[in-house]
Amino acid sequence: MSVKQYNIGLVLSGGGARGFAHLGVIQALNESGIFPDVISGTSAGAIIGVLYADGHSPKEILKLMNIGSRLDFMRPALPREGLLQINGIIKMLKTSLHSKKFKDLKIPLYVTATDLNNGKAVYFSEGDLYDPVIASASIPVLFQPVKIDNISFVDGGVLDNLPISPIKNKCRILIGSFVNPVGYMEKISGLINIAERTFMLSMTKEISEKAKMFDLFIAPLELRNYKILDPEKAQELFEIGYYSTNEKLKEIDIDILLGLKLV
Repeated sequence: MSVKQYNIGLVLSGGGARGFAHLGVIQALNESGIFPDVISGTSAGAIIGVLYADGHSPKEILKLMNIGSRLDFMRPALPREGLLQINGIIKMLKTSLHSKKFKDLKIPLYVTATDLNNGKAVYFSEGDLYDPVIASASIPVLFQPVKIDNISFVDGGVLDNLPISPIKNKCRILIGSFVNPVGYMEKISGLINIAERTFMLSMTKEISEKAKMFDLFIAPLELRNYKILDPEKAQELFEIGYYSTNEKLKEIDIDILLGLKLV
């Protein structure tokens, strides 16, 4: 049996404001003595992942990001390449991140973004930290693409919303947090709502197959009742992630999961 590079790998999906649930997931894991050695995230998962890998606790991140209204996070823009500006996230990351490069992080991190020019998912893990994270969270149509080395990048969830591939062969234990379940929606109207719903649907592909690759997979169904552009429910979303993870942990023997005792 080959020796794995990392013990525990954590994969964080996209999902917009639903990403606050990732914080509850991580909080519950940490309280049970489970700490990731490497993180792979896309979109909201990239933002949560970079702040956690930078050394902030889940509750600190919740406080940093829980700034209230939708307009604190995003503002209307001239609709040439995007309808909204992702201003709140940009400001928060600039003022909160201690690390400037991937190598400065306390926990190794992979950030997924979609290369629009070449039509492929790109997994950033080296070099400058800031632009890849913003690119990873730039939902197409809603937010303008981010240019990195003359390539236009948008949200990583377009092509890989549960980015297990960068770490799946490097970890002994894989834990996944998926915050983008899709349920029935009766009324869909308005350009932003249609764009949001379309993007949510695109992000759910291949999830059922990927879920089988994890040793522990958390995907709270209650999250389907929350919009991806609704940061005002941050505390509720945190609690959903926290409760769901604790319920999942009751179903397993944590010592066996961590290899502290044999089956």
